Amino acid sequence: MLAMLRKELADFFNSTKFVILFLVIMGLSAIALNSAANGIRGAGTQGFLFLKLFTTEPTGGSNQLMSFFLNYINSIPLIFIPLFGILMGFDAINRERTGGTLSRILSQPVYRDSIVNGKFLGSFIVLAVIMASSILVITGFGIRMLGIPPTAEEIIRMSLYLVFMLIYGAFWISLAILFSLIFRNMATSIICLIVVWLALSFGPYVIVTNMTISQETFQLITNLSPNWMFGNASATLLFPTVRTLGTLTAEQTAFMIPNPLSLGQSLQVVWPYIVGLISLSSVCFAASYIVFMKQEIRST
Repeated sequence: MLAMLRKELADFFNSTKFVILFLVIMGLSAIALNSAANGIRGAGTQGFLFLKLFTTEPTGGSNQLMSFFLNYINSIPLIFIPLFGILMGFDAINRERTGGTLSRILSQPVYRDSIVNGKFLGSFIVLAVIMASSILVITGFGIRMLGIPPTAEEIIRMSLYLVFMLIYGAFWISLAILFSLIFRNMATSIICLIVVWLALSFGPYVIVTNMTISQETFQLITNLSPNWMFGNASATLLFPTVRTLGTLTAEQTAFMIPNPLSLGQSLQVVWPYIVGLISLSSVCFAASYIVFMKQEIRST
């Protein structure tokens, strides 16, 4: 597996795809940081300033859609990470099959699970490098802009946020690898992945718009979407004032003290969503192993 991992990392870091993705994420981070700086100046400077660098939207803007994309927590994890997983994994196996190199690899003493593991770990490490660089860039410029260092709790929350992003990315990478095993055509693989991403991202909105359902039913539907799982988990972690992700009555909210949750209490709220994302990734991995083991690989 280490040989496959070294091969994948060498291919990724020496490819134009990696350079373009890295420049795109750095550009989006710079735009989001500038927008957050303007929003912090307009909204005040009380409590968890460094977390506001990832959550504050620009003030005074009339275009709500543009404000959504200028927010780091919306634009980069919810949009970039799924696209990254799709681009890195949609041709992971079928490209090797089409090029005739898969049969040559399997003719060597290489196990099939090592191929899947090497493909996944290569993409996962590249994602970790890009997202960690983005977090460090925003933190570094944030220290220069605000003039104060982040607190210990803010550092832990930002680190956990990075871990959550990687878990979210692991799901999309494993799903893309599964689709590359199911579909022999690379175009079919990427089209199906994009359709799945759009359905998971905007499907709950469509259901709410066109159907009359209760709040409990809507929450049940959204809890099945990995996009909404990650969105709820990251919002709770970066917004310490979020006390619950469930439905509250007016009587319950009337007696709630508007104080931020501690780190331990925030983790208790987001723990089910993180377990759900890890479980979905494990299911995709297991399905990839089963599909790959049953496939017949012939030399062309």
